[in-house]
Amino acid sequence: MSESNPIALSTPQRRFSLQANVAWGGRVVTVGGDAPVRVQSMTNTDTVDAIGTAIQVKELAAAGSELVRITVNTPEAAQAVPYIREQLDRMGVDTPLIGDFHFNGHRLLSDYPDCAKALSKYRINPGNVGKGDKRDRQFGQMVEAAIRWNKAIRIGVNWGSLDPELLASLMDENSRRTKPWDAKPVMYEALVTSALESAERAAEMGLPRNQIILSCKVSGVQDLIAVYRELGRRCAYPLHLGLTEAGMGAKGTVASAAALAVLLQEGIGDTIRVSLTPAPGEARSQEVVVASELLQSLGLRAFVPSVTACPGCGRTTSTTFQELTQQIDDFLRAKMPVWREQYPGVEALKVAVMGCIVNGPGESKHADIGISLPGTGEAPAAPVFIDGEKRMTLRGDAIASEFQVIVENYIQQRFGAIAPSSNP
Repeated sequence: MSESNPIALSTPQRRFSLQANVAWGGRVVTVGGDAPVRVQSMTNTDTVDAIGTAIQVKELAAAGSELVRITVNTPEAAQAVPYIREQLDRMGVDTPLIGDFHFNGHRLLSDYPDCAKALSKYRINPGNVGKGDKRDRQFGQMVEAAIRWNKAIRIGVNWGSLDPELLASLMDENSRRTKPWDAKPVMYEALVTSALESAERAAEMGLPRNQIILSCKVSGVQDLIAVYRELGRRCAYPLHLGLTEAGMGAKGTVASAAALAVLLQEGIGDTIRVSLTPAPGEARSQEVVVASELLQSLGLRAFVPSVTACPGCGRTTSTTFQELTQQIDDFLRAKMPVWREQYPGVEALKVAVMGCIVNGPGESKHADIGISLPGTGEAPAAPVFIDGEKRMTLRGDAIASEFQVIVENYIQQRFGAIAPSSNP
């Protein structure tokens, strides 16, 4: 073996940022600074339906969303917000709510103070706060509400609703250059400039800089990477990452992971949202699962025990290992809302469900607990490895249910003795 330096683990070095607090009741979710990268999601219910919206917020929170955004677009929606918050409090859900405002947010925050108070953060889109002389005044009204009620804001620029006056001004400026830029870099500059100038106006009005979060969302992977690298270079505000209108299914998942993973690996990003279009009948919480898995895959967070499983090949004609993997994964996710409180540290558990003798025993030994199911032509026996050692062998038709019991017993024995953490 060479005497040169060993291969080093690639660990993201977080970009320096201010630390914002998004709070409700006794819970404070810190964003930025040395806080972990947070997972955010958004409801797709009609906010006027206070009960339906509260139920979906609860589902998103149970899936692991630490901040949930709701649409506030009409007087009726604004009136429903306090009732949503009240219902969540009754259910014991202290997840902070973010109000998503466009076009009329200045009026809704002014006319419905109970709504302004019930929210923990306001999302303001500089491209949708008004035109001409109305823009600064209406933006100012929203910032004043944040100051009055001590709320954080996210200045969320989106290239689908970029301030046309700012873009036109930058286009004119570009045309006077000796060597004009292409149109896309001008668009990038408009996004970054809109966010930074809006943040500066809010700070000049008296909103503490550590209560300002920025985002510049686009729908192209390379575009998002380029914009956030520049935004991260030019400010110390916490940054919210997300590929806007990512799409549905595999396309939305892969595109979001491709863009966000690059930025997170470079230390850019303090909150993330994966904006998936749900398939018909699909749970809204799927976007939370993808965001959590992304952070967990990068080693930045641990949300739920990870299940390692082989993809299957000609050696694994049986579907038993596929069914068992799905069963164990669903079981662990369903239990996590309770286990997070009962068994601190359980989210770091590693489980392996393998389909044949080639890599099965080795992967099982690397996991905390693993099982190597028999492949085609192999003896009908499934060795179980715990903490790197073979402990037992399962046989028969009840392997799946028996292994599930073994996993649950292992969790109780290993994590049950740890005192619950008081850290929110």
